[in-house]
Amino acid sequence: MKFSLIICTYMRPVALSKLLESVSNQLLYPNEILIIDGSNDELTKVYLEKHKFKNLTYYKVLPEQRGLTNQRNYGIERVSSAIEVVCFLDDDTLIENDYFKFLIDTFEKNTDALAVGGYVTNEVDWERSVKKDKDKFIYDGWQRKESSRFKLRKKLGLLDNTPPGWMPSYSNGRSVSFLPPSGKVYPVEQLMGGVASFRKEIFKEMSFSKYFEGYGLYEDADFSLRLAKKGPLYINTLARVAHHHAEEGRPNSFKYGKMVTRNGWYVWRVKYDQPKLIARVKWNAIAIVLIVLRFLNVFTTRKRREAFTEAIGRCYGLMTLLFNKPKVE
Repeated sequence: MKFSLIICTYMRPVALSKLLESVSNQLLYPNEILIIDGSNDELTKVYLEKHKFKNLTYYKVLPEQRGLTNQRNYGIERVSSAIEVVCFLDDDTLIENDYFKFLIDTFEKNTDALAVGGYVTNEVDWERSVKKDKDKFIYDGWQRKESSRFKLRKKLGLLDNTPPGWMPSYSNGRSVSFLPPSGKVYPVEQLMGGVASFRKEIFKEMSFSKYFEGYGLYEDADFSLRLAKKGPLYINTLARVAHHHAEEGRPNSFKYGKMVTRNGWYVWRVKYDQPKLIARVKWNAIAIVLIVLRFLNVFTTRKRREAFTEAIGRCYGLMTLLFNKPKVE
């Protein structure tokens, strides 16, 4: 299968250079690589002029075309006609040398798959599950440390057993990061956009939502939830990626906190446009619990200012939902 790699980048030439080096070592190399640069300087362009990579084309977008969703749609429009699969990678990731091999293999073995996600390896420590432990999250024979927020939600009756990668009726479920490194392929309805690949044909009818302009928090959840209504999505835990979360290009903590609440509400309503009363109560209760926990982080973390401003942003975002709810497309 012929496949394209789109990398949307913003002010991260160093991180991008490391990613491209890892792409160069792939057992299965992209038929084309499209760099969609929204930077307001020329450092990324200068780097790519000095360091040549096979099948790579560079695009510098105009200021009004910046933002993750805009840049992704811009890249999709420029994919070659012969391409069958479109892959996306965040510019601050590094991939193992068989990453694309496992992704394309998943598409070929699962002919119904509309999308396949990669697996992030460096954010959670997993171990084989030997016995039940209340301080651990256990799934498919593996376990990881359970966070305090999930423990509290369980005690408050705000957590159910919906599998990772699937959204409960009141949202705020376990993301795909709660899938273990088992080497298996798991069906899901949510993908992480920065390590996701799609059949090109789906973009004839779909595009990334313009609601998520700028930083675009949860734009991947929005897109994958809409896509999951049309057909199967999978995560291949052998297609492994390290995500290094470069700080360049991120929004301030207040804006981030506001997006966590408002964008979180938006993607919840993408899946459940008319949630039942109990689901509405639980969604709001969880939002309040998470705000309180973020305020408490002021006393438990070194980044006190960031914790405080994010908590204020979350609180502001929740209050705005009372009189200015986002319009779901």
